Amino acid sequence: MSTHHTSDRPGAVRLAQYTRTEQDEILGAGDDPFGVAETGLAWLPKEEHFGIRHEGRLVAHAGLRRLPLTVDGTDLEVVGVGGVAVAPDVRGRGLAREVLTTALSHARTLGPPHALLFCRPPLVTLYERLGWHALDEDVQVEQPGDRVVTMPLRTMVTPLREDARWPGGPVRLRSLPM
Repeated sequence: MSTHHTSDRPGAVRLAQYTRTEQDEILGAGDDPFGVAETGLAWLPKEEHFGIRHEGRLVAHAGLRRLPLTVDGTDLEVVGVGGVAVAPDVRGRGLAREVLTTALSHARTLGPPHALLFCRPPLVTLYERLGWHALDEDVQVEQPGDRVVTMPLRTMVTPLREDARWPGGPVRLRSLPM
């Protein structure tokens, strides 16, 4: 019996770079590809990028960035996940799961015990199916001009180690969001 496995696409890989042109390849050109412009927030770029190409085209992406955080007065680091995108014409094929699984496998090598992301409310159930948990607490994030604002998007976390337990209490991201 053969155990040979074939796939109609290559798996997710680490990308050497991720430019606006590549983002447009996935989501199309537009001023607000992630639907978050209404928040008025300034965002940090991701530092590491993962993607899936299909027939020579980038069709999915997830980015990572280590971030400083304070939870209930205790300083810790998280791996911020952002820029998660799947091209509209290939959604529903498990590409978000695939690219996030690859990104989170790498995130586990970075040290922080948790990954954190911000998402629009309609995406909460997708991330819950992928093992993420929404925080009940408001999350404060830094913005230009020494401003601190309450994150208007849902904050979700997932453990990067089996022994990781999210501490309860007020959360403050000590940087711009990613």
